[in-house]
Amino acid sequence: MAKRISHSLLDPFLMPPIKGMYKHLRIPDSFPPEGIIAIGHALAILGAVGFAFSTTRWWGGILVAIGVAGNHIADCLDGTHARTTGQCRNGGELLDHFADPLSFSYWLFGIAIGVANPTMGMAAIICLYATAVLTNIKAKMVDEFTLASFGPTEFKTLLSVVGLVLSVMTLRGKTGSATTLLFWFFAILLTVGIIQLIIGLYQAVVEVNQKEATDKAEWDIRKADQS
Repeated sequence: MAKRISHSLLDPFLMPPIKGMYKHLRIPDSFPPEGIIAIGHALAILGAVGFAFSTTRWWGGILVAIGVAGNHIADCLDGTHARTTGQCRNGGELLDHFADPLSFSYWLFGIAIGVANPTMGMAAIICLYATAVLTNIKAKMVDEFTLASFGPTEFKTLLSVVGLVLSVMTLRGKTGSATTLLFWFFAILLTVGIIQLIIGLYQAVVEVNQKEATDKAEWDIRKADQS
């Protein structure tokens, strides 16, 4: 497993209290950490549904905050539970990293529905998966998984805050203003994401080129009847 390094601005403040929640939750030792991943995934879907209704229903923004924040808490505690109960498995690690970009894509899709702009939604999801692929390939090549200063924790916190703001606006009947706010938030988010992807791609190419090339083998092409 690649070394994991986080430059997150919020993790030093949020991670200790979240980790401290673990002992109070009294999760049975027999409960698999993959179950926590599944719960977090379900909460991510809840958040996406919230975004879809966040510009027309006051409770949409509440669902956003519950779903996104709950997803992050589950994402922080699944590894803690696995290590505490001796259930660390490669399969669980794989599922965790598989579910993360899916969760983000749900939220982006939900926002696209909320602002009735599927084109921006498709662009945002493509940008998201390009960034995820780049991050994972780079981690494999340099044996280091790095999170930027504005990473998942910051992004989820921002989404939760936006959800609460939208809830207040729609509760006051300002649905038009809520739609405008979410649209421009999405537009800025997409623009920053594309710029960050371009810069990240350039920096990744420079960094991996400093490492000795490891992919020097030809493909081992086998016939169907070969094992």
